[in-house]
Amino acid sequence: MATASTTTTASSQASGDVLTPTIGTTVRRSLFWIAAAILAILIALTGALLAGQSGPRYFLDGNSPAPIGAQAVLEVLRQRGVTVTVTDSISATAEAASASESTTIAVFDRDFILDSDQRETLYDLANTFVLIDPTFDDLEIVAPHVAQGGFADGTLDADCSVGAAERAGTITGDGVGYRVIEDTPGTTSCFGSGDDIYSLIRVGSDSRTVTIVGAKDAFSNEVITDYGNAALALGLLGENDYLVWYIPGLPDLAGDAPPTLGELSPPWVIAVTSLLALTALGAAVWRGRRFGPLVVENLPVTVRSSETMRGRARLYEKSSARLHALDALRIGTVSRLASQCGLSSLATIDDVIASVTSITTQSPASLRRLLVDARPSSDSELVALSDELLTLEAAVSTALRLE
Repeated sequence: MATASTTTTASSQASGDVLTPTIGTTVRRSLFWIAAAILAILIALTGALLAGQSGPRYFLDGNSPAPIGAQAVLEVLRQRGVTVTVTDSISATAEAASASESTTIAVFDRDFILDSDQRETLYDLANTFVLIDPTFDDLEIVAPHVAQGGFADGTLDADCSVGAAERAGTITGDGVGYRVIEDTPGTTSCFGSGDDIYSLIRVGSDSRTVTIVGAKDAFSNEVITDYGNAALALGLLGENDYLVWYIPGLPDLAGDAPPTLGELSPPWVIAVTSLLALTALGAAVWRGRRFGPLVVENLPVTVRSSETMRGRARLYEKSSARLHALDALRIGTVSRLASQCGLSSLATIDDVIASVTSITTQSPASLRRLLVDARPSSDSELVALSDELLTLEAAVSTALRLE
């Protein structure tokens, strides 16, 4: 019961006992700040992740729903029955491509990671390739008669016989343009932007079909629904039942791994670090010892009761201890009601409620709510309950006078 708890606390303070706060009490008092710190850390981590994912390093990421990602077109392909695998290494690409002979590998080496040997290995894995913004080394291997021809932008018309390009009609042409420097059978150029520069060139032979796409922005989530971008992307990437969306990543980096922090550190670092840790622990134990309970000493001054009341009220207000404040008022009310009803100092709260019920018209349930159960959740509720206590005392006083 709240009144009993408050009475115990008051008696402990009156006897002069000093209670040192326990660890649990200290933690409960700090819960708000602990939760605020955890929330701040989560917000910072989330912001860092979002900021990192919005950079150019994640352009056309097959698993990214961001505007610069390429998740949208891959999800549509999956819904149409195409088995799509997103990879970031040649080994994973080889494993995915081995699942079927009818596999298309879409390659976008955005960070220029692959070396010549890796590119040679890559182009032996399948017969159908879609090269997005290929490098000079890629062209030397699969299409030596095609060269980079500068940048293209704006909207471009297909004007060619490649099925996916014809269905697309017009696309967003922002990206790199390519030029055919030597006429070769099986080469088809699409989406010209003038000066014999094209944003899509298909090179076909009996053993391999390679589609070179310079309009890389057309595959991004942000503009995939513009013009005929979706038709082009779905047509090129969905020609076969299997698609491997390959963007070379860290696993493909050539050369030995960089030395670890342990390899770079001199031999004495571990010993010195351990000694410093033990020293810090010893200092914490030495300076963190408890000095024992406080000594109670009578002050050579007299403090007015009104100052004590106001000081305690300010503490209750600062810590939002509305229930403690209400319990203090309840104790005074219960004590005065017991005195008015002629009850002894040992009377229980139930005895007081029974006596007040017999004098006034209030029910025992409403009195118990007011004197025991009600818990204020705001300052206005605290004031309202305080007023009800005053009203109850006045009603009992009036009823006793009328008797």
